[in-house]
Amino acid sequence: MMRVCHLNTCPVGIATQDPVLRKKFRGTPEHVVNFFFFVAEELREIMAELGFRTVEEMVGQSDCLTFDPPQDHWKAKNIDLSMVLHKPDMPADIARHWVQLQDHGLDRALDNQLIGIATRAINEGKPVSAELKIRNINRTTGAILSGMIAEKYGMQGLPENTIQFRFTGTAGQSFGAFLMRGVAFTLVGDANDYLAKGLCGGRIVVRPPDTPGFVAENNIIAGNVIAYGATYGEIFLRGVVGERFCVRNSGASAVVEGVGDHGCEYMTGGNVVVIGPTGRNFAAGMSGGIAFVHDPDNRFPARCNMEMVDMENMTAEDEDLVRGLLEKHARYTDSPVAARVLANWPRVRDEFVKVMPRDYKRVLEQRKALEQAAEMIEAGESETAPKA
Repeated sequence: MMRVCHLNTCPVGIATQDPVLRKKFRGTPEHVVNFFFFVAEELREIMAELGFRTVEEMVGQSDCLTFDPPQDHWKAKNIDLSMVLHKPDMPADIARHWVQLQDHGLDRALDNQLIGIATRAINEGKPVSAELKIRNINRTTGAILSGMIAEKYGMQGLPENTIQFRFTGTAGQSFGAFLMRGVAFTLVGDANDYLAKGLCGGRIVVRPPDTPGFVAENNIIAGNVIAYGATYGEIFLRGVVGERFCVRNSGASAVVEGVGDHGCEYMTGGNVVVIGPTGRNFAAGMSGGIAFVHDPDNRFPARCNMEMVDMENMTAEDEDLVRGLLEKHARYTDSPVAARVLANWPRVRDEFVKVMPRDYKRVLEQRKALEQAAEMIEAGESETAPKA
């Protein structure tokens, strides 16, 4: 009834291996077995009354169902499920339930080619690199490769830049999904939605081709919901992206040259640097992490959701962080926007707005105070410790 049998948290101690929870079960395993036997027996009785021999025969037989709404509830008694329970006339050879395997096309996924190239890196830790074409039919590129790395090395992944791939073209949805530490993707072209979903320590760079007259900071380079649920890693995007940039980001660092509405929505960690315009409702539900927005025209405050965040000036530590990310952005993407900001840093740094979640700041301050107290205690103990 709790619907948590798959979570190992069964509160009555039946569907769990947790010894503490198992103590709550007063019966024996045989009692559970008997219960399910009785459930199956009762099901057989009901099926016999309906004229069915197997569960498969029951699937789709909506004509055997009726709706008996409670008459004492003004909402329920007016519900009409006739359209839902209607059984259409269908030929007997058309199945009403699962009868064949679904082909997900994994054998044709681009990751198979990536894994073949990266075999030495995965097995022996030797650096590899390659250039490949990519199309928008290539989805979740990097996910299977990252799964193999995680299976062998765990969350620590591989040393930085062990595997480097450079793609040209248009990437499909979820490019670089769950990309592990040690893998670096560079895309010369553009990408669809969900880029860097669940990023796990890898690095993703997206930049446009070197087309004369093309101004990247005025054009879309990637779609919506980028870095959804990312936990660690780096993202550098030379150009503008869609809505919900870094939604639920919990640890990745990202640099972008413009975002749509709802930027940093529900963000819980990580660092985001925006060197371009933002849409409305920035930082909605943002409970952690820090965003730094270049706002030379003072337009950003009207576009930021101030319910959970405050705007501050950058500290010296913040300046080092932002400048370091911008230097990487300029190096990886050849961004003229980043180059201009860095070239005029003494003046431009004051044009950055620091978006800081209130509760996150409080937690950081408490943690810092505890660390300082621990250091003072340790220093005091070392001073009073007897000399050898």
